[in-house]
Amino acid sequence: MLDLRFEDISFLIFGIIISTVSFFIVLFTTPKIIFFLLSRGKVVEDYHKPEKPRVPRPGGPVLLLGIAIAEIALYLLTPNIKIIAILLTTIIAFIVGVIDDRKAMPGWFKPVALIAAAIPLILLGAHGTHLNLIFGSAFIPLLYIPFILIIIPVIGNTINSIDVLNGVASGFIIIAMAPLLVSILIFGTHDMFIAALPLLFGTLAFYKYHKFPSKIFPGDSGTLLMGAMYGSIAIAGNSEIIGVIALLPAVMNSFLFLASVKKVVEHREVKNRPTLLMDDFKLIASKEKNAPTTLMRLILAEGPLSEKEIGCQIFKLTIFTSILAFISIILQYYFLAGGVIR
Repeated sequence: MLDLRFEDISFLIFGIIISTVSFFIVLFTTPKIIFFLLSRGKVVEDYHKPEKPRVPRPGGPVLLLGIAIAEIALYLLTPNIKIIAILLTTIIAFIVGVIDDRKAMPGWFKPVALIAAAIPLILLGAHGTHLNLIFGSAFIPLLYIPFILIIIPVIGNTINSIDVLNGVASGFIIIAMAPLLVSILIFGTHDMFIAALPLLFGTLAFYKYHKFPSKIFPGDSGTLLMGAMYGSIAIAGNSEIIGVIALLPAVMNSFLFLASVKKVVEHREVKNRPTLLMDDFKLIASKEKNAPTTLMRLILAEGPLSEKEIGCQIFKLTIFTSILAFISIILQYYFLAGGVIR
C-alpha cells in the first residue's frame, strides 16, 4: 500500500512532465489529424444532426501518439516493466480497433482479438496475486490470469459500446478516471499512478474536439485503446474492483444489449434499432419488442431527449457510480489498512 507522505519530489515532477506531454501532443496534433482525415475523405455522417455533417474518423491515432510518447518518456525516467506492459496492451487494442475501423468485422472479432492485448500484462508480470475486494482481499494467483484475459476484452468492448453520441466515450473515461487514480494512489505505487495520467490528460485534450458537437470521432481504434488502457492500469494499480464500479453505466449498457440480443453481434448488424430519430432530431425509445435494450433506450423511456441531453444523463450516471467507487475506496482502505494512514 502506498506511502502518502510523498517525500520524493521526483514523483510530482515526473507526474507533471508526463501529464503535460500527453495533453499537449493530443491538443495540438488533433487539428492536424482532422485536416488530414478530411483531405483523405475519411469521414462518417453524424446522423443525429439536422445537416448530417461529415465528421472525420478515426481519432485513435492521435490518442495513441500522445499516450505512447508520454509512457515511453516515463519508462526512461523510471524503468518499470509494468509501464511497457500497459503500453503494449494499449497498442495491441489500438491495432484491433484500426482493423475494425478499416473493415467491418463480425461481432466476435473484437472480444476475441482483445485477448491478445491482455497477454503483455501476464508475460511481463504487471498483475499481482491478490484481488482487492471491498471488505478485504482474495489470494488468487492462478485465477488472476484468466481474470485478466476476460477483463481486458470486456472493458475494451464496454467503452466501445457506449460510444454512440458526441463526446460520450471520452467524457465517460475522464469521469471514471477520478476514482481509479485515487485508488491507485492508495493501493498501488507511484509509478502506476503516473502511468495512468497520460490516459486522463490525453483523453481530456481529445474531449475538446470530441465533445458536442464533435469535430472528430475516436473510432474503434480510439475507444478500444481507452478501454484496454483503463483496464490495464486498473490491474497494474491493484484497483480492478474500483475501476469496474466506476464503469457501471457502460457495463450495464453492454449487459443489457447482450441479454436482449442473446449473442455477440455488432450494433450495425442489429435490424431493429433501440432508439429512433424524430423529425425534430430528438431521440425516442423504440417500441419494437425485438429491439435490443440499451442504456440509452432506458434513459429515453420517459420521453424523447436531444443528443446533448442524453449525453448529460450518461455523465450524471457516471458521476454517481464514481461516487460509489469513492465510497468503496474508503471501505477498502478501512478493511485493508485498519483505517490508519501510513
